Amino acid sequence: MIRIVTQARIAQLEHDARAAYEHARQTSGSANEAFGRHVRELYAITDRAERAEATTAEVGALLARAMEELSAAQQELLLKDVEIRRLRAELEGESVEGRTLTVLLHYGEPHTVYASREDAYADTATHGVAPDAVWVPSGERPAAECEWRCEAFIYDAASNGFRRAHMPVPKPVGEAA
Repeated sequence: MIRIVTQARIAQLEHDARAAYEHARQTSGSANEAFGRHVRELYAITDRAERAEATTAEVGALLARAMEELSAAQQELLLKDVEIRRLRAELEGESVEGRTLTVLLHYGEPHTVYASREDAYADTATHGVAPDAVWVPSGERPAAECEWRCEAFIYDAASNGFRRAHMPVPKPVGEAA
């Protein structure tokens, strides 16, 4: 079969080819721009994901340390609870009548209460007093004049409380006899 092509038809085909080429060039440019945007978005998202992953790792490490500290604190509380229960049972099992407590006074103000005078003397080392220091009676000096002073108190059932073990010698009022 023979086909006759006219000059107008060739011109139309060349025009259509140029239009198609121009359209393909524009589409390729738009595709390249879109690809560039997607690559930049991909890099940004990857960066955010890496930072989130690093933050998650840091938070995980902090949480692990916090859990360890919490566990240690819970163990310490449990041990203290056991000790408190033991001391309560010990106190409930014994009569407190006649028992003494020693109060460590700092310039006359109560500082710490001890079960025995030996415990008080031993603990004063933490306050700057030598553990083997010679403790002498304060005599008639007011407690406020002594830096550290131990006072013994005895449980008095009649008053349902503690009283001093050593009462100071009463002075006559107005020096009258």
